[in-house]
Amino acid sequence: MKPSPMLRNAFSLSVLAVRFAYSAVTALLFFSLTLGLSPSLVVPAYAQHHADLAPAEIDQLRDTALDPDQRLKLYLRFARTRLAALDQLRTDPKITTADRPTQIHDHLQDFLNLYDELDDNIDMYVDRKEDIRKPLKAIIEADVEFQTKLKAFQDALQAAKEDPKPYEFVLSNLQDTLTSAADDHRKLMAEQEEAAKHAKKHRQQKQ
Repeated sequence: MKPSPMLRNAFSLSVLAVRFAYSAVTALLFFSLTLGLSPSLVVPAYAQHHADLAPAEIDQLRDTALDPDQRLKLYLRFARTRLAALDQLRTDPKITTADRPTQIHDHLQDFLNLYDELDDNIDMYVDRKEDIRKPLKAIIEADVEFQTKLKAFQDALQAAKEDPKPYEFVLSNLQDTLTSAADDHRKLMAEQEEAAKHAKKHRQQKQ
């Protein structure tokens, strides 16, 4: 039984609507990168990742909007700053035992949001067919560094025997995210290396 003309027209309109929405979101995300803004500030209905960036960090990202190498490495620097603050929080004598778990949760979530935004930027540059092998190498190395530091941080928290309930979910989520993203980054590096080989071979054939 063939679908009615009305049903076929409705389906065609739905496909066009989805394509238009995708194009619009992609354009807005690119616009956000150019301005140095978090993508979720421009398209909050679609982008779920919104790092809590300081004004100085936003300025630095704006200045590197068209330079994937510098921009992605900035995100790594910001991530290291947040990990250092997180470790300092664990031993800060000014923070009470009752308040520490909640603050740890907030700092872990801040790091997770920033890391997710880093991945948003990676996806954007991949969609634009950018060669990001250089910053990707630094990101892959940072993945291992972040996983190691986070494991050491978790071990120290367990040794302190403080209530982990306020932060245990976000900590587990962050660990899973780092593991998954590290695999994705290595796969992407392999894909980009292969693409670079093909491009080089193509150039040589044209000479």
